[in-house]
Amino acid sequence: MAKVELTPLRPWDDFFPGLDRFAKPDVKDLAKWNNRVVNNLLYYQTNYMVLAVAVFLTVGFLNPVGMFTAMAVVSLVFMGSVWAGENRAVINNFKKQNPTAFVIAVMVASYILISMLGSVMVFMSAIMLPLILIFAHASCRLRNMKNKLENKIEGAGLKRSPMGVLLEALGQQEDNFQKIQTFLEGKLKE
Repeated sequence: MAKVELTPLRPWDDFFPGLDRFAKPDVKDLAKWNNRVVNNLLYYQTNYMVLAVAVFLTVGFLNPVGMFTAMAVVSLVFMGSVWAGENRAVINNFKKQNPTAFVIAVMVASYILISMLGSVMVFMSAIMLPLILIFAHASCRLRNMKNKLENKIEGAGLKRSPMGVLLEALGQQEDNFQKIQTFLEGKLKE
């Protein structure tokens, strides 16, 4: 098994070059869209981390107590859900059978705890804004050949990255996206 390595920071002109490398995702082909998102998350993960840190710092300077509270709650809920998924058979089975519902449950639990502590707006701006920006970029950014090659190397297990470990911990590998896509297509046809 390869050790976990941080991917290099991609150049700005590769990360955000202009409108010619962006396209609206095809919502009718969910498998292709899901594949694009996962691959971009893996390829641009360091750029996404820099983006998230910039938003965290901005919000943190504006409301440091609320920011700390939001980060602590989300971290604790995430670590608790990963621990429970590994140590409790019922939760592990639920996570494997319903990966999207598991992620939503983690997010809802975080939101409820943060709202009880009065830091909802900090949560929305510090946690959700980077996630929204990252998901929008990963959804719309077209992949290039280098992106595809890097993702095949990680998919083969020759290289591991923090985003790959995170997606694996959440049970959100590409084959799980295929299951979600098949489920949604079945529901759309009904």
